[in-house]
Order: sequence, then C-alpha cells, then structure tokens
Amino acid sequence: MTPLLENNPDLLENNPDLLENNPDLLENNPDHTVFVLVHGAWHGSWQWAATQRALAGLGAASVAVDLPGHGFDAPLPSGYLLPGRPGLATERSGLADLTMDDCADAVLDVLRRVRRYGRVVLVAHSAGGGPASLAAERAPELVDRLVYLSAFVPAGRPRFSDYIGAPENAAARGQGLHLGDSRALGALRIDPLSPDPAYVEELRLAYYHDVPAARFDRWRSALSPDLPLAVTATPVPVTAARWGRIPRTFLRLSDDRALPAAVQDLMIAEADRALPGEPFTVRTLPGGHSPFAARPGELARVLVR
Repeated sequence: MTPLLENNPDLLENNPDLLENNPDLLENNPDHTVFVLVHGAWHGSWQWAATQRALAGLGAASVAVDLPGHGFDAPLPSGYLLPGRPGLATERSGLADLTMDDCADAVLDVLRRVRRYGRVVLVAHSAGGGPASLAAERAPELVDRLVYLSAFVPAGRPRFSDYIGAPENAAARGQGLHLGDSRALGALRIDPLSPDPAYVEELRLAYYHDVPAARFDRWRSALSPDLPLAVTATPVPVTAARWGRIPRTFLRLSDDRALPAAVQDLMIAEADRALPGEPFTVRTLPGGHSPFAARPGELARVLVR
C-alpha cells in the first residue's frame, strides 16, 4: 500500500471510485487484501458502511455490492408508502423475474474489477451466500478466500430453502414475517414499516435483537420489502474442482435467532463432508444475525485476522 493510503485510512471509504481510477495506489501488491462484501436478504451495500469504516481504520480496502433489486434503487410495491398499504400482500414483485444468475453476475462484475489489486476475500452474509457461491464456482481464479457470515453454504444442499426448512431451523425467529403467497408475489416480502408493534418486535428479535431498539428503527427503515424468490429457491451447484478449491472460513454467530447455530453447524458439516479438500476454518462470534449493526468494529477485526 502506498504512503497516501497508509496515512489516510478513511480515504477509500470516502472516495469509493479511488481504486478504480487510480490502480497504482495499491501498487498491485499481492499481499494487499481487498474485501468484497455481499449483503443478505432485504438489505443492501449500505449495511456494511460501519464495517467498511472499521476496515479502513485497520488499513484494509473493501467494496460492498448491491445485488440486483436491492439497496436504494430497489423497487417498492406501489402501495408500500400509502395509507392502508393497498395491495401489499398481493401485488407481484418488481423483482419476480430476477434470477440467481443475475445476482451472481453482479458479484462477478465487482470481483473482476478488484482482482488486479491483490488478494481478494469474498464475504457473504445470510442469503448472500447463494450469489457469492455461484460467483466463486464460476470464477474461482478471482477469489482467494471465501468467508460466510452466518451465510448459506450450498455444498451440502443446493437451495437455501433446503436449510430454512430443515428441522434444525425449526426454532428460528421471523418465520411468520412473510406477507402473502411468495410464489404468486415472486418474492419473499416483509413489511419493515409495519404499524403493528408485535410485527416490528418480531422483526427486531429475529434480525437485530442485540441492537438497541432506537437504532433498530433506523435500520428497519432502510430495509427493502422484497427478496427475489430465486435467491432462496434456485439450486446453486458447486464442485470440488472450482468452489471446493478455494480456502473458506465460516463466521459462526452463536446467538443468531434468524439462522440458529444448529443450522450453521449443519451447513458447515455437510459442506466439509461433500467437498473436504478445503475444510472450513470456523470462528465463533457472540451475538445475533447482524454483527455489522451491533459490533462492526469487532467484525472488521475478525475479518482481517
């Protein structure tokens, strides 16, 4: 890393196009690590902002991906912001035609752009594990390490829904949050702006139980209502020769109430049995499903270890 970046650790965070426009800043150093961060359901690249600031403070570069149909460009159901929320449970999602391939392509685009800067670590959270895994399977030469942050691992069972429906996931919170018929909607739809206090509390307990309630209100206001159904329902085939050759880490969240530790352990064990060539390095972090909200500094330190 050049002295400019060493002496100004916030420069990358405040200037996201800096590396793209000035590749010599990293001098093509093979020892330098760039983290590519993939969000989970109903979130966007914004979820990583505090973690990226912490990574920058540790001298690490990072790029956060917006999967198609997510982030601040995500389409909203037409009645989402209207009184009475007309059609919220029935209107077909604007994301219904998005595919897992579309999502993987977005990850691959970023991986290709950052590959020249050195070592690339691909980090996926929750449902982001599907698109990240497919991207790694397609282009393993672009990834030096995979990190699953309580994320779907397809090596044992090909669909995220296979694990969501597993007996080990029976105690997961948040399973009653989905609106309408997901197949008819073409999406898993939630209502982050619900006026129902019980609904909002269940959303908090599932995904943000260790974040102060006042801060949770700010987080939920940024969530998108729709996750394309393809993200959970599409099989993600991975092979020993491609995905299986990449070193991988699982960051296990011990008090995750949306994807309990039992399901995380099941995914780890089944992946290592199916593709044992590069078994998971497993690290356990305290707390719930969203450490990027509750403990971003700690998360950043674990990532750079």
